[in-house]
Amino acid sequence: MATADASRFIPWTRPETPPLTLKDPDGRTHALADYRGKVLLINFWAAWCEPCREEMPAMRTLRERLAGQPFAVLVVNHGESASRVREFLAREHLAFTALLDPNTEAARAWRVRVLPGSFLVDADGRVRYSVIGEFDWTSDEAMRVVRELLATKSGERGGR
Repeated sequence: MATADASRFIPWTRPETPPLTLKDPDGRTHALADYRGKVLLINFWAAWCEPCREEMPAMRTLRERLAGQPFAVLVVNHGESASRVREFLAREHLAFTALLDPNTEAARAWRVRVLPGSFLVDADGRVRYSVIGEFDWTSDEAMRVVRELLATKSGERGGR
């Protein structure tokens, strides 16, 4: 598993969050706005990508550790079929909300150049950090950053 030091969290400097409206393998549409009020880990991946496969259990553990918190994991598949995505998640016992990016348009909009590519989005729907490549989501550093985002609720910004 890749290291998880604080420098891996790259602050988001673009003025806006890219759009994200995709279908899941069952054909239901999911939009970023549907998750308002939750901190999101959005992970771009592919079943053929070994580092992607290796980091999935760590994302599952992170979600389990944050059970009961307004936190969700969305895994955006990079260009594979619904059946392949469904089969992979079932085989690996991963109950993530999977979204299909068949033409990799979302990956381009989010400027994903390396798989896996991950983003932490705050409860207001703004991207706060990106993480390039495989990451240990079970690390203390990952927990610290996600808990910090969970503590910063909409309208409760610090620094006043």
